[in-house]
This record gives sequence, structure tokens and C-alpha cells, in this order.
Amino acid sequence: MKPVEEPFGLSLATAAGLPQRGRGWSVFIEALAVPARVGIHPHEHGAPQAIVIDARLGYGSAPSEAGGWIDYDGYCTCIADFLAHKPHTRLLETLVADIAELSFRRWPALETLTLSVHKPKIRPGTRRVGVTLEWTRTDYLQWCSVSER
Repeated sequence: MKPVEEPFGLSLATAAGLPQRGRGWSVFIEALAVPARVGIHPHEHGAPQAIVIDARLGYGSAPSEAGGWIDYDGYCTCIADFLAHKPHTRLLETLVADIAELSFRRWPALETLTLSVHKPKIRPGTRRVGVTLEWTRTDYLQWCSVSER
């Protein structure tokens, strides 16, 4: 089996013959490079390090100029600002969940989110190593209800 080359390649659901979620309009952002304070190892605690973000932000309905749209430039700026001021996070998975939570909170038109984050050149002999989170607005709301307990 060939390794996945793109974060938005053939999904596991599609490969298994299952129906896809999130059909319709989406905004995509590829290779947003930003510094972040993240890492579990002691040498990662001293200063921010580069991470690269790929995001697919799916609309719940057709985009509308009357407020039902996702501003991709504003999204990039918001995420970069959030990470610039965020204290150190130990796990990349936690950081990705925090970015997803911010995304759903800030953009009401957002219905589905696929967020892939990797650290460039983190492991010799690899092209990329990172994590991917796929959420719907329902996943986000369930996350929030569990977090409030």
C-alpha cells in the first residue's frame, strides 16, 4: 500500500465504501507555517518551533455575504495570533483540539473541519510526522459539554 502523500487524499471512509461527510462548499488552507510553543520533550520547552497547518473548513450551507462565510485570511490571522499568545502545550494533539475549538467558536458557518498539523523536519527519514483531527460541529459541541463537567 502506498503511503498517504497529501493530508486531503482519499479518506479511509471513501476507501471503505462508506458515505462521505461534509460534501459542499469548503475553504482550504495549505501549509500555513506558524511558530508555536508545543512539545513534550525538554528541548522543546525553550522557544517556539515551526508547525505547519493544513485545514479544510466545510460550510453547513451555501456561503452567504450576509454573514454566513468563512474569511480565509481572517482565519489564518486568527490562528497565528492565537498561537503567538498561547502558553506551552505539551501534546500536538491537544494543540490541534484547541485550534479546532477556536475555529468552531469563531466561525458559525463552519460545519466540518479537517485539521492536519505537522512539525517540519522533526524526524530524519520522514517527509512529515503530525496529527489530523476531523470534527463536525456536533463533535465540537460534544467536546464542549464534556469539557464543562
